[in-house]
Amino acid sequence: MWAIQATRFGDPEVLAIREMPDPVAGPGQGVVEVSVADVLFVETQIRRGLAREYFTVEPPYVPGSAVAGQVISVGESVDPGWVGRRVAAHTGGGGGYAERVAVPADGLIPVPDGLGVREAAALLHDGPTALGVFEEARIRPGESVLVTAAAGGMGVLLVQLAHTAGARVTAAARGKQKLDVAREMGAVSVVDYSRPGWPERVREACGGGGPDVVFDGAGGQIGGAAFEITAPGGRFSAHGAPSGGFAEFDPREAERRGVTVRGIEDVRFAPAKVKRLAARALAEAAAGRMRPVIGQTFPLARAADAHAAMEARDVVGKTLLLLT
Repeated sequence: MWAIQATRFGDPEVLAIREMPDPVAGPGQGVVEVSVADVLFVETQIRRGLAREYFTVEPPYVPGSAVAGQVISVGESVDPGWVGRRVAAHTGGGGGYAERVAVPADGLIPVPDGLGVREAAALLHDGPTALGVFEEARIRPGESVLVTAAAGGMGVLLVQLAHTAGARVTAAARGKQKLDVAREMGAVSVVDYSRPGWPERVREACGGGGPDVVFDGAGGQIGGAAFEITAPGGRFSAHGAPSGGFAEFDPREAERRGVTVRGIEDVRFAPAKVKRLAARALAEAAAGRMRPVIGQTFPLARAADAHAAMEARDVVGKTLLLLT
């Protein structure tokens, strides 16, 4: 089979297509013939050798932690009824940028009728995380909500969820194309945070008092600025770090203003909860109540181009690798 291998740490060009042995389903595993592989921004950081305290992978390795496709074989103790079914699955940490991958069978999630495998792959990571942080925010109708990185794979889902819950959503992103997407998803106001003075424009959109809830998918200075304008007694979710780090804030200031902060450690759910939330996300999408935005796709052999586009911030919504 063909697979993408990170030959060493470095720029996107270290991703090379290689011919590798077909995987064999071991006990408790199923082999998925991959139609679609999800591409995450964090995978670009791992490829560069960053965040080594969290990710211990060493080159050469095959990236990719989420796929969708069809089960073609199963190992010992696995129900043979899985064979031939359309599924989405987490790979257990890597191996997804490949034509076939062996995955734990207890993590297989059937793709509902009416939902494509592309959409299933697009929801496998961002769906559970978005649902998890959204549930914890406990949004009430009429509250003001700010979503940063609002045109990213997870951001568009949070805009939809908050809008459906009756919140007044302000979406913050970079550039007209991304802001137009966020508005289409339900944002009542949009702010370009590449322009000076954007925090004040968010305040104005929220009636002058700042957002009651912030879903920060940007991190860095953008996330820090979003924390500063969070309304007293508000809720702040610091789950994104594409700017190079999570939002920095003073815990004493959060306590003084009564702002409840939840960080990335609060969205590291147990595998059983991830599977439950993923299945729910796929069901919501199949019913038309949640829609992932697939902004760009690349063939497997162009995985390096996919990584380069993400690092250049030249993407909207989800980025996927297509194999069939």
